[in-house]
Amino acid sequence: MSGKKERNKERREKRLQEISLLSTIPYSDHQRWWSQETVAVVTGANRGIGFEIARQLAGHGLTVILTSRNISVGIEATKALQEGSFSYDVHQLDILDGESISAFVEWIKQKYRGIDILVNNAGVNYNLGFDNSVEFAQQVVDTNYYGTKNMIKAMIPVMKPSAAGARIINVSSRLGRLNGRRNRIQDATLREKLTNLETLSEELIDRTVSSFLQQVEDETWQTGGWPQTFTDYSVSKLAVNAYTRLVAKELCHRPQGEKIYINCYCPGWVKTAMTGWAGNISPEVAADTGVWLALLSDQAITGKFFAERREINF
Repeated sequence: MSGKKERNKERREKRLQEISLLSTIPYSDHQRWWSQETVAVVTGANRGIGFEIARQLAGHGLTVILTSRNISVGIEATKALQEGSFSYDVHQLDILDGESISAFVEWIKQKYRGIDILVNNAGVNYNLGFDNSVEFAQQVVDTNYYGTKNMIKAMIPVMKPSAAGARIINVSSRLGRLNGRRNRIQDATLREKLTNLETLSEELIDRTVSSFLQQVEDETWQTGGWPQTFTDYSVSKLAVNAYTRLVAKELCHRPQGEKIYINCYCPGWVKTAMTGWAGNISPEVAADTGVWLALLSDQAITGKFFAERREINF
């Protein structure tokens, strides 16, 4: 290993140790704006990062609703979490099914009268290692981008007003950075439009992913200037990142007491089924930044992208 790689590895290991330590430090009473009446929804929470986010949030004393496309799998996940006095609930949810989302929203209204935190974790990736197939590009974009967007639109109306503000956290990826040095859209004009909040719009984001999917269908995507690593996954997360910034802009004018803060974060390359268990970060560490963003006591932060509790550029 070269000297530079060795130094990078040492810095990363040191940072992961710092995060592990931070996650063990209890929140002080004045920081705890939440209680057991605070309701957090975590999508795709039956395994991996979502499961760990749910476990950590419940450990901090919140009521956590795990959602799973397969309800029996979700029920088994909650059984694995039945420790101490933690408060969990579970409900079936398919973020690509409008009827499933509507049923979930109605259940939320009837049982909890609303929620305080939404963690959009559900996502898919069909490439492992050095693979870069776009065979399942439509499903990847539908789930990671449109599914996340479906949930945000459906849940904003049932997010409870509070002095602390409601929170939305989107689990995303550095692979979706607009201005990353290597894995980015090559069209500088399009990058500028997606970067600039004055030109950013939902229609532009949708048109961008639609253009990509059309090129996949036409088998021209490889010369289209798209990211060259995990291309479909990268495009889907690029769209999530852009949509996070757009929603933050739309929500920023809400009056005090009705604020909703939305951010996204990259958990890193995690040892889960999605990476074929080949990641270099545990789910416990990967969940930390999402939990931290959900529980920030001074939550004036919105429309930002984080990794390892640090803000990074989109």
